[in-house]
Amino acid sequence: MNILAFDTSTEYLSLAIQKGSEVFTFDINAGQTHSQIILPQIQALLTEAKLALSDLQGIAFGAGPGSFTGVRIAAGVAQGLGFGANLPVVDICTLLALAEASGAGKVIACLDARMGEVYHAVYEKTHDAWQVVLAPGLYKPTEVPPVQGGGWVGAGSGWQAYSEQLSLVYGKQLHAVQPQALPTAAAILALAKPIVVSGNAKSAGEAMPIYIRNRVALKSAEREQGIKL
Repeated sequence: MNILAFDTSTEYLSLAIQKGSEVFTFDINAGQTHSQIILPQIQALLTEAKLALSDLQGIAFGAGPGSFTGVRIAAGVAQGLGFGANLPVVDICTLLALAEASGAGKVIACLDARMGEVYHAVYEKTHDAWQVVLAPGLYKPTEVPPVQGGGWVGAGSGWQAYSEQLSLVYGKQLHAVQPQALPTAAAILALAKPIVVSGNAKSAGEAMPIYIRNRVALKSAEREQGIKL
């Protein structure tokens, strides 16, 4: 089974290719250059893996939430490559990918959503499968919903940006915090593989971003203040 996975929802460009039992990865802080480098880097990773696009059985991408521009880039590339090579696609929620990347079994996933908010979801792994405890949502850091029990791991950039506020909500329920954790392509690959194998991947035309926040643009005054979506 050969699968390409990528994520551009954060400042990082993350790529991964499964070739049989081998996994090839590439991760770089791309800043604002995702659109310029993603296709050349995909080709470079395919070359490293000694694969052509036609050798793949599926494409997986981080569908969001995250940077509006980033998730649009990922969806667009997934659609373009999927149509071009007649490949099915799998859209993976970046918050679930974040939980998978953390290596923990009980995860409060938070990504910095800018504008004083976080993308938030809670997952628990049972019998090697992720269960959604709290579905993805957009919240002020002081208004995230409570969880039951302890042993939770906080993962993602939301914990870096709003550590104090989130810790006030979850307090002693936390076992650890991973503020540097990212929704990596390797995690997306792991989540997508069983979907591709089962034949439940989507057509390329169904590769759509997950936004959560309805606003997709800033007002002029907000841009002048340096606010980012």
